[in-house]
Amino acid sequence: MKKVLAAIALCLGLTTTLTFSAAPAVAAPLTKLTVMLEWFVNPDHAPLIVAQEKGYFKAEGLEVSIVAPADPNDSPKLVAAGKADLAVDYQPHLYLQAAQGLPLIRVGTLIPQPLNSLMVLEDSGITSIAQLKGKKIGYSVSGFEEALLGTMLKKHGLTLQDVELINVNFSLSPALLTKRVDAIIGAFRNFEGHQIALEGKKARVFLPEQEGMPQYDELIFIANKNTLEAKKPALQAFLRAITKATADVKANPEAGFALFKKTYPENANPLNTLAWKDTIPLFSNTPATLDVQRYQTFLEYVEQQGLVKKGALKVKDVAVDLTPQ
Repeated sequence: MKKVLAAIALCLGLTTTLTFSAAPAVAAPLTKLTVMLEWFVNPDHAPLIVAQEKGYFKAEGLEVSIVAPADPNDSPKLVAAGKADLAVDYQPHLYLQAAQGLPLIRVGTLIPQPLNSLMVLEDSGITSIAQLKGKKIGYSVSGFEEALLGTMLKKHGLTLQDVELINVNFSLSPALLTKRVDAIIGAFRNFEGHQIALEGKKARVFLPEQEGMPQYDELIFIANKNTLEAKKPALQAFLRAITKATADVKANPEAGFALFKKTYPENANPLNTLAWKDTIPLFSNTPATLDVQRYQTFLEYVEQQGLVKKGALKVKDVAVDLTPQ
């Protein structure tokens, strides 16, 4: 009888073990996000690269694809068409895109200050914007760059009809160095200036904020307004990862650059070394936070310039605060 009871107890023990043992954990599927850049990969994208390579996106349940565009004008159009989830864009461009009916909205900020500039070579003899009359000016992104140039020219008694605009795509500095153009608009002061200096030349820089333009966010993240609510959790998770990566790269820029070079060995050059040093301090510490007053001030500016019809847009139409909870 004791043997029978022991056998029954053993069976019950085994049954209990089988019944209550934990099932293998099944990882939740990652939410996929495609992020279109506004340019080829460079130090302006440091938080994106660090978040990707250090697993911060994955830790937030995201599988992020970072894609450089074939044409710098394409990224917002792809987001508007639902073919990408996010794009890096420019705050000034966003107003024009929204006025054209594109369903785009700012959801985060990458660099919260102007980088754009009008550049000429120092040895060109051009010391004033007024001297650009009859000159060739290269640009890469249609829309606001032309409007920006028009504003800067206007202050000096010129209009866009007084210059010849040439789309040079990604080749801003090469076009200036080879004298294909006399000036370039859209040149970033943390990048093109170094690029020109490394070629043994000096650039003379005219800054838009010194020509009457209000402060603005140079680089922002935009999403499609029509899918904003559905994608809000994923977008907030994305911004949490960007916030962490930004803090990381600011705390240790050298380690961040080592990771950047390892990921993109073709970018391990003196230009990116200089640009990295200049760019890291500029990233927003709170990328989700929206400065409503700054966006309102710039909206009033583009209305005054006739770029957007007065009253056609409100800040809430173009920007939202997605501060992660």
